[in-house]
Amino acid sequence: MNGDPHLYELLKELNIDFEYLEHPEAPTIEIAKQYWAGHDAQHCKNLFFRNHKGNQHYLVCLNCDRDMAIHDIEKQLRQGKLSFASEQRLDKYLGVKPGSVTPFGLINDTEHHVIVFLDDTLRQAEKVSFHPCVNTASLIIKRTDLVRFLEHCGNRFEWLKLYDE
Repeated sequence: MNGDPHLYELLKELNIDFEYLEHPEAPTIEIAKQYWAGHDAQHCKNLFFRNHKGNQHYLVCLNCDRDMAIHDIEKQLRQGKLSFASEQRLDKYLGVKPGSVTPFGLINDTEHHVIVFLDDTLRQAEKVSFHPCVNTASLIIKRTDLVRFLEHCGNRFEWLKLYDE
């Protein structure tokens, strides 16, 4: 299986079942969507930001069918001016490369530095999908198992209403 072997070990330890989808490299949602057709999960877009000072990092998980400008995300998160984190910061905090951002990367954030914000619309999904730390596969898990995974990792996370309905 493609992805971080430690991730698969942890999922097994936590009794988190998953559906594994191997596919060609999919660094963007537009590319990945063609490989997700026919699967009953809410696929997610994951964005990794840093604050203006560079001393705090945020992982934002959104419904992949929604678009949000960085200014709108700044207003919702109330964390000040944000910018996309560099490739070096992605590697340092999540252990992933650009195009592979995922909450599963939190297994590499042993100091629990990254704060996670989850799109409240994802609460309606029974299953969600993320890359397993590489963009050549996707894992589908129950939303409730995602919450268990996040709780196990120990990073602060919260659900936010990111869109006006």
